[in-house]
Amino acid sequence: MASKATKQGNAIVETIKTIVYALLIAGVFRTLFFQPFWIPSGSMKETLLIGDFLFVNKMAYGYSYASCPSLIMPGIGINIDAEDVCGAFKGDNTRLFGGDPERGDVVVFRHPVSGRDFIKRLIGLPGDRIQVKGGVLHINDAPVQMADAGEFEETYAPQGPQRLRPRCENGPVGEGAACLKSRQIETLPNGVEHAVLNIGNQASDNTGIYLVPEGHYFFMGDNRDNSSDSRLPQAAGGVGFVPYENLIGRADRVMFSSAGRSMLYFWTWRSDRFFKAIK
Repeated sequence: MASKATKQGNAIVETIKTIVYALLIAGVFRTLFFQPFWIPSGSMKETLLIGDFLFVNKMAYGYSYASCPSLIMPGIGINIDAEDVCGAFKGDNTRLFGGDPERGDVVVFRHPVSGRDFIKRLIGLPGDRIQVKGGVLHINDAPVQMADAGEFEETYAPQGPQRLRPRCENGPVGEGAACLKSRQIETLPNGVEHAVLNIGNQASDNTGIYLVPEGHYFFMGDNRDNSSDSRLPQAAGGVGFVPYENLIGRADRVMFSSAGRSMLYFWTWRSDRFFKAIK
């Protein structure tokens, strides 16, 4: 008959096994199917707001080294990058069961230099000529259709865990005041419609021509004047052209949203955004 100590030892072993199996299953699920993503900045307003929580569909474009999950927890010294695990598969710019992204998709990808996850809208496909003139996007030398759609309004106050304050077209404004941005509906050549915001005239509203290389993509944020994206080259701290293998997946739906400093602050939850489709 087993002793009490032996039974306790067996229980501990079984508990450890259960935890290990759960972590393995979670790792496989996150690698192959869906990856959670929390929106940290306002570069995709109004499509995505700071505090939106979503799952990225990793099956949409197939799999590459970037599909391996990263585990970064600086508070306890954990920094395991996808390249540390699957870096042997990096460099050929191909994908397993690869699918082609479509213009207008909202995509999570690995920054080509820093390796951090970014989320932007896919604007330019391989071979495209992209330019912004007078704040209007041009694709292959033709301006996209733009229609005025009023204003986007939010409160001028700290947002999210990083306590970021929005930029305002009617700024500067005081704490708690209405922060406004001009809103337009942009229609891409394939018919995808989405809102873009404008804050004011700046250098990114008038660019040179970007010729998207084969096997690469051009991304922009919907909050056009507050987005670090492909308009700025990597050498200058921007995103530049993103290789096909760096795509992680497509963002299809917001699952949960919190306007506060923590998702535990239930009084800051945005119930109108729960399960909201991303367009």
